Amino acid sequence: MFRKLHDPGPAAVTVHIDGRPVIAEAGESVAAVLLRQSEGWSRTTPVSLSPRAPYCMMGVCFECLVEIDGYGSVQGCLTPVKDGMHIIRQQGRRSLSA
Repeated sequence: MFRKLHDPGPAAVTVHIDGRPVIAEAGESVAAVLLRQSEGWSRTTPVSLSPRAPYCMMGVCFECLVEIDGYGSVQGCLTPVKDGMHIIRQQGRRSLSA
């Protein structure tokens, strides 16, 4: 549904979404990169495991929660991508054990 209107060129970085390399543009949000994927969801709900996608893109709704570089429940819409970042879609209820 979503796509970039231009090539990132020299501003291109590589992030890993669920272990798969994805080209992104430095400075764009993790949520924007997720929305461009064939599966544009960022997490599943804790009870029914329904997929949820970024919604408000300004940090209010918390639908964009993902795990980034080992830190869970990070708001993807407020987090800019960085080269080598590892993003994992959150599945269901988060475990709090370390």
